[in-house]
Amino acid sequence: MIRIQGLSKYYDNVCAVDNFDLEVPGGQILGLLGPNGAGKTTILRILTGYISPTSGSLRIADMDPTEDPLPIKARVGYVPESIPLYRNMLVYDFFRYMIRVRRLSFYDSEAQIEKIAEMFSINEIMHKNIGELSKGYLQRVGLAHALLPDPDVLILDEPTSGLDPNQIQEIRSLIREMGREKTVLLSTHILSEAEATCDRITIVNKGQTVADGTPHELKGRAREGYSVTLELKYATFDQAQVLLRDVHGVENVLHLGEGEQSLKLRLECSGGDDPRERIYQAVKEKDWALLQMSPEVRSLEHIFKELTLEN
Repeated sequence: MIRIQGLSKYYDNVCAVDNFDLEVPGGQILGLLGPNGAGKTTILRILTGYISPTSGSLRIADMDPTEDPLPIKARVGYVPESIPLYRNMLVYDFFRYMIRVRRLSFYDSEAQIEKIAEMFSINEIMHKNIGELSKGYLQRVGLAHALLPDPDVLILDEPTSGLDPNQIQEIRSLIREMGREKTVLLSTHILSEAEATCDRITIVNKGQTVADGTPHELKGRAREGYSVTLELKYATFDQAQVLLRDVHGVENVLHLGEGEQSLKLRLECSGGDDPRERIYQAVKEKDWALLQMSPEVRSLEHIFKELTLEN
């Protein structure tokens, strides 16, 4: 449904998107994850035809938005981070107005408005002024507006930005429901957001893809390596390093500091079986006192930091 190849975008001499590739099949919810300034919003604006790429190709439903943007916009629902709503209009009037502006040719546009209002649970605020709505309801109205033309693709930029935890849960549920019938591409810089909502996650940094996979696959990558922290008594760092680096599964021995008559270490371990029993046996044979041993399993947050921190 969405295919991007070699996409680049420069603002003067600043590269916002750098040779970016992405393919999103129909019926998938994909999270575009990355820190602020990673290029996520630029990618979404290019996809929706708001700005043009410097180079590269893209297609949505076998159409190129840079060549023929109007048919694409009829098939794409777009919700930017700051939703442009007419705050002096009633919600119902806003929907009727947007149907006229977008020249939507429904057999019964009134039925479409009723369907959208029911789906987003906004019946009770349909005759309220948009400017009087809470942030959560504003977000609902923005999402509902994007679904008015019954698009094949939904593109959402930071859809839960500024919401409280209850509102976030509600919007996540709505996105998952929309994803049953639509292709959804959403951007976020919040890892838990992508993990809870998306079928697949693409991590972007400096305009490039640095990781791609399902949440399960990325979690598997996080489990590939982990570390063990130790606190020993009666051992020097040199002695501990010589002993522990020969333990199967231990790749590196790092000095963390000194406690009161104790030595603090981090052992970087490879994937596979748990080496803690072998570590314990090695320490026991030296007659050192083992004050602490605890694993530190890498999480998705660790993966995200490793991939997106400045070099």
